[in-house]
Amino acid sequence: MTSRIAVDAMGGDHGPSVIVEGAVAGGRARNARVLLVGKSSEIEAALEGIDQTGVEIEIVEATDTIAMDDHPAQAVRRKPQSSIIVALGLIADGRADAMISAGNSGAVMAGALLVLGRVKGIERPAIASYMPTATGNTLLLDLGAVTDPKPSNMVQFAEMGQVYVERIMNVKNPTIGLLSNGEEPTKGNALVQQVHPLLAARSDLNFVGNVEGKDVAMGTVDIVVTDGFTGNVALKTAEGVASLLTDILRNEIAASLPRKLAALVLRPAFRSMRARLDYAEIGGAPMLGVNGAVIISHGRSSARAIENAMTVGHRAAEFDLAGGIAERVSRVLPSSEGPKIPPSSE
Repeated sequence: MTSRIAVDAMGGDHGPSVIVEGAVAGGRARNARVLLVGKSSEIEAALEGIDQTGVEIEIVEATDTIAMDDHPAQAVRRKPQSSIIVALGLIADGRADAMISAGNSGAVMAGALLVLGRVKGIERPAIASYMPTATGNTLLLDLGAVTDPKPSNMVQFAEMGQVYVERIMNVKNPTIGLLSNGEEPTKGNALVQQVHPLLAARSDLNFVGNVEGKDVAMGTVDIVVTDGFTGNVALKTAEGVASLLTDILRNEIAASLPRKLAALVLRPAFRSMRARLDYAEIGGAPMLGVNGAVIISHGRSSARAIENAMTVGHRAAEFDLAGGIAERVSRVLPSSEGPKIPPSSE
């Protein structure tokens, strides 16, 4: 599939040069058409010196930008010509298959709801991302879209996570855990204790019970469901620990000549470890539950991170993630008390 990926060229902490470099590299790697959205003069300047061979590039003018400190809900309405809103509009108009932004994440979420709307039946969208683990990767959601969800929202997070892992990673019947402060069903705050029996009653979800923070790192389950506040804290804590480990290792190696010599032998292993812990290798987090493939990247994303985000966007479009979520949720009609439980197979 040749995908068309709209990239918010004005987002991120490092300006258009880094975003454009990563977008072009990602377009080449995935044979995707790259639609760079933003101020054309700045995008053209960023393209100078970048090898563009083998990549179809289109510049889409957006005269305004949404700053990182802008109020998300206000900005998306007051700045309809911002790069975020224009890029989302390309999906709505059928000109793009996916959208990537390293800009104001709140504005991306608010804009996606305004421009694209929620998938029918989805109460609240969620942000999901893979976390590196001892056994591979675990999908964690929500990462900040809904900081104070209802129990029924959390059940839908599990459903959407199941669709993502099955379609994108080709893992059949993935295991699902509910993040808590203990494995026992009685552990957790009021929200966790309400969500646990709802998930346990769902015969169509491979729910294994509560999992603890250590289980995320160990890769005990394929999917970990939590509220957006807890998920965001967990994500940023993991990023901090990864940076800490890298810094400690670097300082310990530099402490003596024998260690430096040993490090030369172990360099391939160190590089592999660093790559597994580097958020740039994940690239971006899909916003699940909206009518389109919307990928949110870290504000400090490098060109490598944007290149990998292009892969996330390409795959979300290729496997029709939004359509898969719509089909999945349509099996379970929502009610005021949350999703109805389908008949047990027993």
